Amino acid sequence: MNKIFITLLYVLAHCCNIYAQENHVLENKYLKREFSIDKYLHTVSITNKQTQVSQSPFYCEEFSLRFSDGTDKTGTDFVLTSKDFAIKSNKDYTWKGKNPGKGLQFTLKNERYKITVDVFYELCEKDAYLHKYLVINSEKARTLERIDIDQLSCEGAYQPYNKNTITAQAYGNWSPGLGQPIYNYVNATFWGVEFPAASNTATNQQIKLGYLYGKQILPNKPYRSYKSVMGIADDPLYISDAFFDYINNIRIRPLRLQIQYNSWFDHGREINEQKFEQSAKNVYQELVVKRGVAPLRAYVIDDGWQDLSLSKLNEKDGVWTINDKFSKDFKKTHATMKELNGKLGIWLSPGCYFGGKKMVRPLKENGYEALASGMSMTGSRYMDKLENRILNFTRQGVCYFKFDGLFGNLGSREFDVTENAIPIMPQIIRKDMSANDFRLNDPMYDEFKMYYIVAGTERLMQIMRKQHEINPDIFIALTNGAYLSPWWLQYADVIWLINCGDAPRGCKDRSEELVFRDGIYHNTFRIENAQYPLSSIFNHEPKKKSAGESPEEFKKYLFMNLSRGTSFIELYLKIKNMSQQDWDILAEGLKWAQEVFPAIKRIKMLGGDPTLQQIYGYSGWNENQGYISLHNPSDKEKTFSIHLNRDIGIIKKFQNFSISSPLGHDQEISKRQWNYGDILTLKIPAKSIKLLTFKE
Repeated sequence: MNKIFITLLYVLAHCCNIYAQENHVLENKYLKREFSIDKYLHTVSITNKQTQVSQSPFYCEEFSLRFSDGTDKTGTDFVLTSKDFAIKSNKDYTWKGKNPGKGLQFTLKNERYKITVDVFYELCEKDAYLHKYLVINSEKARTLERIDIDQLSCEGAYQPYNKNTITAQAYGNWSPGLGQPIYNYVNATFWGVEFPAASNTATNQQIKLGYLYGKQILPNKPYRSYKSVMGIADDPLYISDAFFDYINNIRIRPLRLQIQYNSWFDHGREINEQKFEQSAKNVYQELVVKRGVAPLRAYVIDDGWQDLSLSKLNEKDGVWTINDKFSKDFKKTHATMKELNGKLGIWLSPGCYFGGKKMVRPLKENGYEALASGMSMTGSRYMDKLENRILNFTRQGVCYFKFDGLFGNLGSREFDVTENAIPIMPQIIRKDMSANDFRLNDPMYDEFKMYYIVAGTERLMQIMRKQHEINPDIFIALTNGAYLSPWWLQYADVIWLINCGDAPRGCKDRSEELVFRDGIYHNTFRIENAQYPLSSIFNHEPKKKSAGESPEEFKKYLFMNLSRGTSFIELYLKIKNMSQQDWDILAEGLKWAQEVFPAIKRIKMLGGDPTLQQIYGYSGWNENQGYISLHNPSDKEKTFSIHLNRDIGIIKKFQNFSISSPLGHDQEISKRQWNYGDILTLKIPAKSIKLLTFKE
């Protein structure tokens, strides 16, 4: 009788939607996350099985949604969290295949506002990270202003990168802080949203993973959010290593070495078909034929190929058509590339900056969405035309795109803050403000500038995703005007070294040139602590423009440059000034870069601040090999010691690694075999570099 009574109570409880103390768990061999649906959905514990640490949030609202019933600030704003929703149902599910896993789904309903949210958590068996996303349905049309997919407070949560500089007018000061992860030193976890323009924050240990949206959700048209991620590391000191492993796992194309020639420093805007063909053939002959370098992946026509007259504006391609210096659709150039075992790459400015600025006025006069000096990245008419052109180039065989000038350039950024672009336009935006008005530097406008960045980012993502569908081997660089987010790598291959110009000015020698660029690296990745893999940086080097420098000077510069560990080596050469010895050195450097490429996934910067004349360098390792570079930019000899351990990126406790050097520095070291944990001490003369490679 008692059993029957208990069974009836259980059935009644479920029929009445009572879920008292019912917990749900999602776990694999790496991690576990446990949820409660007692009163409302919330996370009750997170366990890192690698470190054997379990942690309970001291406060959890699980997610947050900010809505507006109106189309501007006269509407009614309201915020809903999981506490405002009744739990209607839940289920677990599994999937099989290449990446089998398990999932949990919770269906929640807010009766007052007639909003339903389905919350999904998914975990693959082999992954050390868990995904979460929301599907939102509103019975009334409402504007979803912001969505935070995860919102919980945990001891130890912190924000490695804290800059939030969304400037309109400020040379070299553009750091929006978008798309950066959150870490937790207690349970060794990393967190974020898989969207480049997400704003992930940890304020007073409250984690908020979300982004501005600013668009309407219409009845019977559910909105699916981007996914958030929660991953684990095996040690709180090395969360970034685990995070970068995760980024390498989700990037759209595998990390690969891209070596290419760029025409900019060779010919500038005076480039034409004949000049480009001759330069490409010279590079191929000197490096590939004569010196045995592997064929370059691409030869790139930089600024100068575009038709600024816009004579074909009303035709199918319309924008960014080819001028009369090149054959139709680059047909002849494509044929030349085939002879060189390479492919054609091109420069293009989506926002019509730099060499595209002359297009802006006629585009505006023809009804396309222009800003103060460039084009709107959210203007549907212009962006549709641009997408069509880019996809046509991709179909025709262009395999590399340098998208230069997205939201502006090094000195000035632009934001479409018109009522047409931002449906929740605030009254605080003045009608007399231009898109790059210096008054927009004020943080009071940040949210509305970010709406434009979010929408423009999404539009670029759509184009790049379609390019990948056409050619899965395409290579895309996002350069000037972009921002550093590792989640860009779900769409592109390399991102610009933010706030860094093409070349240093006024440098007396190559050592000072290195200090200029490496100083930006140090400030960005060591001082500001940006979380982004150095292996996927576009840094606008190496260069060889002038004759007369000694072979030793060029060689030191080149190898130190290559040791930064970027997978993207774009050669900026003035070919007429290249001696045979220069070609020898360049070939030697490229062969070395190909040899050590497997070791650059976790490249790390070592030492001090280059701009303070302190010794610094780079270290890259995999299981079987590694290298260390050091540069002493000062006028005095200095001694530097390195501990061969995990701090510099060594991922295996190796024994008996042999040491060598492409520059002969191994001859200065008496010990020939090195083990994990050893301390290596080097004397580095003034204005000199040391480069050592290690192999099993």
